[in-house]
Amino acid sequence: MVGPPAAPPDLAELPHLRLVTAAVADWEPERSYDLITCVHGLHYLGDQLGAITRAASWLTPDGRFAAHFDPESVRRPDGSGAARAVVAALRAAGFEYRARRHLLVLDGGREVALPFAYAGADPAAGPNWTGQPAVGSYYH
Repeated sequence: MVGPPAAPPDLAELPHLRLVTAAVADWEPERSYDLITCVHGLHYLGDQLGAITRAASWLTPDGRFAAHFDPESVRRPDGSGAARAVVAALRAAGFEYRARRHLLVLDGGREVALPFAYAGADPAAGPNWTGQPAVGSYYH
């Protein structure tokens, strides 16, 4: 027999859990993390590469970052694609990109500098590989 869904746990029962609501662009964590994930979320951000590099610096030395990432959403200011250059730069910085699953992975926290400067975003860029509305990110 199936009963009603279980009630969510009382936060007092989870002393190591803390809910933080903040903009990823300017949030400064108080500690490092063993795992940072972003499931189908980067395509809603303007400065995707900025968020990725910031998250890399928040990892512990043995931590892992894993996020869905669509490099086709990264463009140059003239509208041309920058996907190949972005993936090459991410790989050179230590990331692994699994194209078939659109998965970007980094093991081990570090400062990451990519050779791109954020130029702006297009919130009406259209659907991404999931078919969901996405933001186009533009970089010099």
